[in-house]
Amino acid sequence: MPVINRIASFSEDMKTWRRWMHAHPELNFDCHETAAFVVERLREFGVDEIHEGIAESGVVAIIEGKGEGPTIGLRADMDALPIEEATGAEHASTRPGKMHACGHDGHTTMLLGAARYLAETRNFAGRVALIFQPAEEGGGGAGVMVEDGVMERFDISQVYALHNVPNIDAGSIYTTPGPIMAAVDTFEIFIKGQGGHGAYPQETKDPVAAAVGIAQALQTIVSRNHDGRQDLVVSLTQIHTGTTDNVIPDEAYLCGTVRTFEKDVQALVMRRMEAIVAGHAASFDVEARLNYEKGYPATVNHAAETAFAAEVARDVVGAENVLDNTGREMGAEDFAYMLEARPGAYLFLGQGEGAGLHHPAYDFNDEIAPVGASFFARLVETAQPLR
Repeated sequence: MPVINRIASFSEDMKTWRRWMHAHPELNFDCHETAAFVVERLREFGVDEIHEGIAESGVVAIIEGKGEGPTIGLRADMDALPIEEATGAEHASTRPGKMHACGHDGHTTMLLGAARYLAETRNFAGRVALIFQPAEEGGGGAGVMVEDGVMERFDISQVYALHNVPNIDAGSIYTTPGPIMAAVDTFEIFIKGQGGHGAYPQETKDPVAAAVGIAQALQTIVSRNHDGRQDLVVSLTQIHTGTTDNVIPDEAYLCGTVRTFEKDVQALVMRRMEAIVAGHAASFDVEARLNYEKGYPATVNHAAETAFAAEVARDVVGAENVLDNTGREMGAEDFAYMLEARPGAYLFLGQGEGAGLHHPAYDFNDEIAPVGASFFARLVETAQPLR
């Protein structure tokens, strides 16, 4: 069963919606204009309920089916990134320093397309809850919506999401049961020494030497402390210190990211970082402080729901275009919070060749929007069929 004909018939409308959102990106929880645009479309479609202001600018819309049954949740993220756009497209961002570099404009469009079709046909039992979420890019909007009680308030029994992937065949879908994306943590290390003249280092307590030692030692967590059969990434991404060539500074700063799947591995990293920072502080006679912040948990797909979603995907894009056991990735996704609250699955949709996610030249491929919308629609109709 290919793309739904009715959805294909309004694909130009979907392109128009998507490109308007692309030209008007918003960050974090401040997705009020995007939410207003979404609500306006939903009212045009004739959905049964619209609930605004969840997690500041999130929206949940309800469509009633033609019979009694449970409520299935479908989620799309709405926020953009603080990146200066370099696509040169006619629909490029009109807001300096902000752009849809991850395709959330496309995700919202796909869910709107599904909403229009489902509101017209209602060929399913129970209800569908359409979840339009802010602040995926660092704000944890999914977690805030869960904390705000969306799962209980709307009696959602299962939940699904779809994310585009550049440089994967357009229209192909892949997923995996169990962990599919990693937990993401951030660490900062603040070093305070005693600066002085570069010609007289013996009169200083050099934070630069301490920073270099800590940076090297952090890499031994992966190479010497953890089981190589368990996935782990420790990446040091920032070192800031000093102002000129002949002055040893007073302070140094390091920062980076940690990606894990198992909580015991995460705990190991935290213990070793504390020991490394304390040990090097003593060794170099400086003060050093570690600030370790846990971020999104691992995104863990539920096995039965993942198998079901993959089967629906085969009906939409063909069995040859679906992979259902691709293994896990070290990226992170706040949909993890929704999967902790309810069974469901997270899937990826290929969008063809182009710039990668979070790149200033990235743009969503409008040709795949009807595919994603059809997948969402068939997911509802298949999960909750009329008897």
